[in-house]
Amino acid sequence: MTRPSEDDLIARFFAPLATSAGADGLTDDAAVVPEGEGDLVVTKDMAIAGVHFFPDDPPGLIAAKALRVNLSDLAAKGAVPSGFLLGLGLPPDWTTDFLAAFADGLGRDITAYGCPLLGGDTVKVPGPLTLSVTAFGRATRTVRRRGARPGDLLCVTGTIGDGALGLAARQAERQPATAPDWLRLIAPEERAHLVDRYLSPRPRVALAAAVARHASAAMDVSDGLVGDLAKMMAASGTGARLDAGAVPLSGAAAAAIALDPALRMRALTGGDDYEILLACPPDRLAALRDDAAAANVPLTVIGEVTEGAEVSWTAGGQVLSFGSGRFEHF
Repeated sequence: MTRPSEDDLIARFFAPLATSAGADGLTDDAAVVPEGEGDLVVTKDMAIAGVHFFPDDPPGLIAAKALRVNLSDLAAKGAVPSGFLLGLGLPPDWTTDFLAAFADGLGRDITAYGCPLLGGDTVKVPGPLTLSVTAFGRATRTVRRRGARPGDLLCVTGTIGDGALGLAARQAERQPATAPDWLRLIAPEERAHLVDRYLSPRPRVALAAAVARHASAAMDVSDGLVGDLAKMMAASGTGARLDAGAVPLSGAAAAAIALDPALRMRALTGGDDYEILLACPPDRLAALRDDAAAANVPLTVIGEVTEGAEVSWTAGGQVLSFGSGRFEHF
């Protein structure tokens, strides 16, 4: 089977996704980021087969996740998406069917999140499929990690732990002999929920404007709630008191933890949540909750920012220890 050339590949699969006038139909070497009010916020994430996703994950979900993890970063800064650049390193065994499914999944998210493709690059690589997404957004007020102040309330969106437990469930789908007992015992729909949350994160784009209005500090939860919170407190020069029992869990995660209580540690320290962790002054909490409800984004208070540098977690009156508490890239 004859493969398309690079120019034909771009024209066939990716030019239809470049809906912004600034992309000029991907016919030039550069793009113009659409104008908008406020700061231009930029973020970048890479994803490599066998490291960040399984090589046999559905192509459309691989593409969507590569974009969504960047949209999660933007939302945590209070930024609404403006567009993105895609770097695509194709391995020797790539096929046009793979690219068609990849582009289809990307196209659905471009429409869903209003984030057009602006440009990028395609190359052949000797190793695994490699993706690089650089996303742009606009924020009327960019919310940094470093703004938390003593007395602020610490909140998270959605539920925590589904991504980390979903990774275990996805691994067991590919290698059933490795499935732990809890995965054999939870209901099929609970297992399916966890896998779906791992494969298809839900970036909280709908809450971006509310983050800009109300949060004193924020970041997305990608490397584990415990470790990411520690990073935010370190950047702010503050400590925190947190109640692990207050951390919101999905029904599926709660069922898994009921079968194996040690999974609570994995839920709190594992990655792939892509929720927003934020600090909010107490007098802004009611307005933040109203905005979250209007955006249909669940929001839960899990603790408080304190003086000093100590970050303490308790559960049922017992002090918890997590080690580094986060996913480590190196």
